[in-house]
Amino acid sequence: MVRKRARRGRPVGSDEADHDLAIQTHGLTKAYGDLVAVDNLNLSIRAGEVFGLLGPNGAGKTTTILMLLGLSEPTRGRAEVVGFDPTRQPLEVKRRVGYLPDDVGFYAELTGRQNLRYTAALNGIERRAANDRIGQLLEQVGLADAADRRVEQYSRGMRQRLGLADAMVKDPSVMILDEPTASIDPAGVTDVLALIQALARDNGVTVLLSSHLLHQVHQVCDRVAIFNAGRILAQGRMAQLAEQLAGDQLELEVGLEGPADQVEAALRAVTGVTDVRRDPRDPSLWHVTGPQSIRGHLAGDLAARGLSVRHLRRVGDELDEIYQRYFTREADRGHAA
Repeated sequence: MVRKRARRGRPVGSDEADHDLAIQTHGLTKAYGDLVAVDNLNLSIRAGEVFGLLGPNGAGKTTTILMLLGLSEPTRGRAEVVGFDPTRQPLEVKRRVGYLPDDVGFYAELTGRQNLRYTAALNGIERRAANDRIGQLLEQVGLADAADRRVEQYSRGMRQRLGLADAMVKDPSVMILDEPTASIDPAGVTDVLALIQALARDNGVTVLLSSHLLHQVHQVCDRVAIFNAGRILAQGRMAQLAEQLAGDQLELEVGLEGPADQVEAALRAVTGVTDVRRDPRDPSLWHVTGPQSIRGHLAGDLAARGLSVRHLRRVGDELDEIYQRYFTREADRGHAA
């Protein structure tokens, strides 16, 4: 197992109050003429978390990543990555950040191990130390048996796993992954997502994962930012985003067995319930609307009426529901304007 990270020292002059933030941006903006690709972006990503930057293709995710890496200069605003300004201190950032682009490139005629040795040499890592670390990384990403095969023989999924190892060679504090599961078969996707979680859990690495695939972000990310047209629509844990959308009203999906008329009457009799609808796809599910307070007593009230709740969840907790509702709300605001 690759060793866990020791906490690195902060650069002189850093704000002690922000000591647990690996990445932060303040009004970060990138414009190309009249086109604003990233608009007043404010992000705070904590050390050791897996953070998802979620949005459709063309939303500005890759432009944001390039600015965080110091590969593109912002039009205005600023960023800090492990306490350094990528525009003014790009080499310091590159020493501490591993990057996996959406289409990682390797020397096809070299083996996986040889490619990693080349990366280690570029980063000034002594050969013996590099060989030890490379062996550990190849084991961690599941390529130990394929380490001495030429990369031209690797599948897309194997290349992505090699890309994760390549980005980890220099023992980074932060990993930035741009669409890491693009064009991989479902089995390969499962492997890559598990590796991403292991990097954060076992190595103490902060992971910024850019993706347009909702279910994948939901599987691995501690928090997400919903990104569209260069702007953040919302960010936080899934439960927080659902709460922000819910407001004072709550919709619950309730699973109950029994005659429909009796079930509906019992639901409508619960204190605070304002609306009851049967799910058109599953007649055993009911959608109940009311104030936030009904969640605490709904099951008990129904039990008192002789009905046992077999399923209860708040509608809107799933990432796809949250995502669609934020985009719908944004579209409604645009039409109103």
